[in-house]
Amino acid sequence: MTYAIHIATPANAHLFDHPHDDVFDGPLDADLLSSYLADPRLHIAVAMDGTQLIGMCSGMHYHHPDKPPQMWINELGVADPWRRQGLATRLVTALSTLARTLECTEIWVVADPTDMAEGFYTSLGWARTGTRLAMFTGDLRG
Repeated sequence: MTYAIHIATPANAHLFDHPHDDVFDGPLDADLLSSYLADPRLHIAVAMDGTQLIGMCSGMHYHHPDKPPQMWINELGVADPWRRQGLATRLVTALSTLARTLECTEIWVVADPTDMAEGFYTSLGWARTGTRLAMFTGDLRG
């Protein structure tokens, strides 16, 4: 079966009308979605099966004073019934293609060092550059 891949924009926000429950961590918020799609540094590729959103790869392009533009992949998800059909590869490829048009010199992700993540990203020809992963968070609400 052929599934459509799109880079989401404010003009095609309707693509988010029917997301599969297994794609995002929780229900979508219309205001947050509008804000996300309006931000020129935030990007999201979506996979569609008809009108149902079945996968996504979100990222951000940025630069530092000492580094050229890069694309950071924040999240990658494909709903379980559509996994192992090449959709994750197509989503990452779409974001990589966009990154090239934005003159990014590198695309990267921080992932749990699982066999699945290792196998997937190395299948794309990406190099593993770290051995450990630690996440630290700070609550800014109080």
